[in-house]
Amino acid sequence: MVRVGELSASFRLATLEMMARYRLPPPELSFRERLQTLENVPPLLKKVWGTSPSLTVVSVVCRLLRAGLPVVTLYVGKLIIDSVVHQHGRRIWTLVAVELVLAVASDLLARAVALTDSLLGDRFTNQVSVELMRHASTLDLAHFEEPEFYDKLERARRQTTGRLQLMSQVMGTAQELITLATLTASLLVFSPWLLLLLVCAVVPAFLGETHFASLSYSLLYRRTPQRRELDYLRWLGATQESAKEVKIFGLGDYIAERYRRLADLFYHENRVLVLRRAGVGSLLALLGTAGYYGAYVVIVYRTLHGILTVGDLTFLTASFARSRSLIEDILTNFSNVTEQALYLEDLFAFFRMEPQIRSGTVPAPRPIRHGLEFQRVSFRYPDAQQDAIHDVSFTIEPGQRIALIGENGAGKTTVTKLIARLYDPSEGRILLDGVDLREYDLDDLRREIGVIFQDYMRYQMLLWENIGVGRVEALDDRPRIERAARLSLASDVASRLEKGLDQMVGRRFAGGVDLSGGEWQKVALARAYMRDAQLLILDEPTATLDARAEHRVFERFAELTRGKIAVLISHRFSTVRMADRILVLHQGEVLEEGTHQELLGLGGQYAELFELQAAGYR
Repeated sequence: MVRVGELSASFRLATLEMMARYRLPPPELSFRERLQTLENVPPLLKKVWGTSPSLTVVSVVCRLLRAGLPVVTLYVGKLIIDSVVHQHGRRIWTLVAVELVLAVASDLLARAVALTDSLLGDRFTNQVSVELMRHASTLDLAHFEEPEFYDKLERARRQTTGRLQLMSQVMGTAQELITLATLTASLLVFSPWLLLLLVCAVVPAFLGETHFASLSYSLLYRRTPQRRELDYLRWLGATQESAKEVKIFGLGDYIAERYRRLADLFYHENRVLVLRRAGVGSLLALLGTAGYYGAYVVIVYRTLHGILTVGDLTFLTASFARSRSLIEDILTNFSNVTEQALYLEDLFAFFRMEPQIRSGTVPAPRPIRHGLEFQRVSFRYPDAQQDAIHDVSFTIEPGQRIALIGENGAGKTTVTKLIARLYDPSEGRILLDGVDLREYDLDDLRREIGVIFQDYMRYQMLLWENIGVGRVEALDDRPRIERAARLSLASDVASRLEKGLDQMVGRRFAGGVDLSGGEWQKVALARAYMRDAQLLILDEPTATLDARAEHRVFERFAELTRGKIAVLISHRFSTVRMADRILVLHQGEVLEEGTHQELLGLGGQYAELFELQAAGYR
């Protein structure tokens, strides 16, 4: 059994292993550090204002009007009771009518606040979600290859739907402070001791809640990687993509058990905190109750001795109770605001991330006149022990097609990522028409580069959209999309679908039709035709096509690459032979270079690989 404050040996070991695995220490924040997180509130309010100034003004005005209603309502109630005691009949009904008007006004203002906050919430969530996606698209590919980045992105995404509550709490707290000021002023008039008892009634509980709120955030922060793993296990256990292997390999119980073990770690860790919070909170609540009844005794004593009227008694007890409730709300809101500001820090921290791949100012050459040149280029991935490519030099002239071949891990895809400026070289230079790629305007350069990677995307969209995203600014150019489909043979795919190019593809959404691997690849190739760029990079463009489809694609391939620089990666020598020049990469270096016939004549690695593949067809 796991007792409160103590973990079993096996659970402690599992926890230590988990912490070692993710290497994420919890952020232990002091009270001062929590106050510093409030620096995130003004930027949030600025974003809210930018979402809708008119709705923000309406919300503020309604809150200000509501702030003064409680003390007025309580005072009218005091006058009613005193009028009843003194039997002032006509005055009683007038005061009752006034109280009714105040109650109706309070209700209408509350509904107006709720309405504006709801509308602001929807608009804020939409706006921040868009900003988040746009900012993520500006970051480097290297960011997306680091687990820590996904932790930051996950925490930032969670803030897009819940952080407007922080704005409501900040504005609500301001409203309550105004109300509290009016109520405490009335208490001060009758007895300064009531204020002291009021403070004693609420401060202890506030300090306790603040402490445990910090611990809660610490746990949530530390759990981010594991929560991503839980999400992945949920996806893995029940999706179309994984269903076949889960069934064939009998992985259902394994995935479910792995999920259960990880979820149990969270449960046991959270249970300890929740029980501690409940126990300490109960003790502190007793102090608050003692302070409240101490004030109640003072008020009753003074009423019995004729110092206060019965109306004063009801006004003061109600004011004290309301003030206590307000202070508790204000302090709780302060704790919640600082807690949410901690989470808000995750959002702004993500927005503060900047790409390392900087754009230059030189426009891309149109047309390319001298070609592409690698000058002793080396590149090492972050945290890698050795270079992915080392001291690589070669040139590609305009209109020339080169092929990159080599064993897995030889550096082929790394070369293409460097050409597309998804990375910059660690050493050396890559020149386009004699100008370093880093000097070109990044967006303008990429408009002239068409890339179809081996792990191409399968967009869960309409078929024509899947093709059109190859040149997103031409999405409305239907003839261009249809031409790209014909050249890539994606038109054959469309012809068998009920709605043709207007068919939803993929199984994620209703009415979607899934495609075979070869059909998806034809759609991906259509994006290359749609791109119509001067520099084409094709990573295994026919890997999932059958022999007949591959032959038909290559009948059109010459048209796709005519007059363009083309970089082709393929393990199929039938594909490689069409290149003007072939580079053989081995352990990140150029081992051989030449035409198909020249490399066969060398009798080196290319000839060996060619013979191995040819033997498989004999």
